[in-house]
Amino acid sequence: MKKIAIVVLLSINISAIWAENHSTNASSVRYVKTPRFARPLVEKWITEYAKTQPGVEFQIAKGNNSQGNIDLNVVFDNQDTNSEDFSHNIVYFGEFAVLPVTASGSEAAKMLEGKHLNSKKLKQLFFLNDDFDEDAKKSKQYEKLVIYSGANASSIASSFAHNFGEESSSFRGKRISGDDLFLNTALSKDPLGVSFNALPNIFDLQSRHVKSGITIIGLDVKKDLEGSLSDKATLDEVISVLENDKVQEVAVEKIGVSYDKADDAVNLFLQWVLTFGTKYNHEHGLLNLDNKLAQAQFDKVKSVLTAQK
Repeated sequence: MKKIAIVVLLSINISAIWAENHSTNASSVRYVKTPRFARPLVEKWITEYAKTQPGVEFQIAKGNNSQGNIDLNVVFDNQDTNSEDFSHNIVYFGEFAVLPVTASGSEAAKMLEGKHLNSKKLKQLFFLNDDFDEDAKKSKQYEKLVIYSGANASSIASSFAHNFGEESSSFRGKRISGDDLFLNTALSKDPLGVSFNALPNIFDLQSRHVKSGITIIGLDVKKDLEGSLSDKATLDEVISVLENDKVQEVAVEKIGVSYDKADDAVNLFLQWVLTFGTKYNHEHGLLNLDNKLAQAQFDKVKSVLTAQK
């Protein structure tokens, strides 16, 4: 299984480093901006980190804070970012996966039942593209269906599109403002609606099963993987499959934390996340990085921290 299996023999104790580098204002609050599907994981980090480092406070950025005092920003590898999002300094801690979905029992679900869509058919379903071959152009089976995609800057729409060689501007159908969780709401109101979402928005994190009212669209995958990428699967089964197999029809994207100012408090927090925080990835519906990339991220943060001593 693809796991983070870094055996960290910390010769440097984080508490000791904090004491040595206490030039940072210990009473200051550090704000973390995150999309909603990753928020439970970040909240878990903040809670657990506070037990080891009570001298500095991290909070989820909300309201007006999301426009200004951001110290850390959770971003995606293929996300359209700008200088305000600190895209030049990113530390990756995991991956997220995106699956196509519709409302269970809907007309769309009945139309797509048993279809087992491959990448070509998924492109036909979700995108407007003049470069489709003649067979694709002749297909009329998806014209009645209404595609819903996210329009927010933090939407996973661009990651889903890039997996199929498309741009987020190429989606057909309707764009939904706000968090991607609202895509589920749109599907519940439109019997012909079809969309996609990240695993934490598809599965209930407590029961580990697909949320009520949502059904995963069948994909053209190997026979032994069909059950593990369907409504019958648990969240943990899906994660296991995607960490072990590259499934062309499923978008899997790196997710990380970007930052502008790499001061002691930020670097110590990031080092803790990569050392201890990633063990909560699966619990919150995210995949782990492969060992090589995970080690590279840890070394990156550690080298910056060492240079600042």
